[in-house]
Amino acid sequence: MTRTREMKLSAYLVGTGMHASSWRLAGANPGASIDIDYYRALARTAERGKFDMVFLADSLAINEESHPNILNRFEPITLISALAGSTDRIGLVATASTSYSEPFNLARQLMSADRISKGRVGWNIVTTRDLSGNTARNFGSREHYGLEQRYRRAAEFVQVVRGLWDSWEDDAFVFDKASGRFFDPEKLHRIRHQGEFFSVEGPLNIARSPQGHPVLVQAGNSGPGQQFAAEVAEVIFAIKYNFEDAREYYQAFKRLVAGTGRNPDDVHIIQGISPVIGSTEEEALRKRRQFEELLTDETILGFLADYFKEVDFSRFTPETTAREAGLDTLQAKNPDYPKHQAVIARENPTLREVYSLIIGSFSGDHLVGTPEKIADTLERWFRDGAADGFMLMAPGLPEGLNDFVDEVVPILQKRGLFRHEYTGSTLREHFGLPVPPNRFAAAKERPVAR
Repeated sequence: MTRTREMKLSAYLVGTGMHASSWRLAGANPGASIDIDYYRALARTAERGKFDMVFLADSLAINEESHPNILNRFEPITLISALAGSTDRIGLVATASTSYSEPFNLARQLMSADRISKGRVGWNIVTTRDLSGNTARNFGSREHYGLEQRYRRAAEFVQVVRGLWDSWEDDAFVFDKASGRFFDPEKLHRIRHQGEFFSVEGPLNIARSPQGHPVLVQAGNSGPGQQFAAEVAEVIFAIKYNFEDAREYYQAFKRLVAGTGRNPDDVHIIQGISPVIGSTEEEALRKRRQFEELLTDETILGFLADYFKEVDFSRFTPETTAREAGLDTLQAKNPDYPKHQAVIARENPTLREVYSLIIGSFSGDHLVGTPEKIADTLERWFRDGAADGFMLMAPGLPEGLNDFVDEVVPILQKRGLFRHEYTGSTLREHFGLPVPPNRFAAAKERPVAR
């Protein structure tokens, strides 16, 4: 059977929005990042727009240059558990680190949230970058894991978690009051894992959810990160700033997935977008200028000085161009920089614009304009092999989400690109992903070789 492609949509929820100056907008609530009623309203808006999921990022350390909306924020698994009660269909994805968690605790927390939501949870798997060393120190370590070690640990971590999620076969609990038999002992399993990083006996003290287990989300950028994502992830979150780069990444990653023996159609690549929407092009450009004008010089230069430790930014202003500052040819130690450098070298933005690009709120001209223009861009990327869907990283919330749901989604629906109604109740059903079989039950069903 040929699978009908349908655009996937996710909403990245972060306080007042992705742009660092969003909290200064008139009417913005600077304390939104710890306002549960505010997050409930955002999640319900995304659900009204029939989004596949909402996405909660995380960080385990901060410094003075951190984005304002992460200085004061909820722990993601706690938050999605709270949002489960105020939504009915939308998926709920929480970020959790394999470097600073234990498999048993995290497996239990995520499966608890998945049961609470009746099968709507996803796990955004991160290994955590720690350029400053603050995260390691928060967890009693002197230094962070190296890149290769982080991904070896992550691979084993996921292996253990998935094994624990299969502790109980789906029909293990019989609840036979007459006989007093609560469960079938033959359908309870211990993983007895012994590995490089973990020793875990099991079993987990919670059964599988209606979708089997949470959907696995990943955003690996490095070589080891992409290989890891290709082997385990079901949804990939990427950020590319133009069509050509996005299509090249999409095609290369799908080949990487196929090389692991998995079906590329079972791995969905969603591109991060930060559109600025206006009733006219002029209104959208005015909105973008407003975001940029609310950034303070100290915020911009302080962040860049921390990001590019090789450069003395005291000699520059936010209006200095990237080329004047030498960023176009800089051999930066920051491992995140290569994904931005091609754009910077090609477009020679000001340092103000470089800040916006790196912080994740950059809106290129193709994403600034009327709802029709935004829909045209998304349709091209979707139809021409650059994305399976999009992560809406609105510069300002709730306005950016409201505008997208009210103005862009109806256009996508009219063009037959996006659903009018939910047809399933779990996150796996939204993405057309199969329920993973319980490994222990499946092993019993395999014919014995003779």
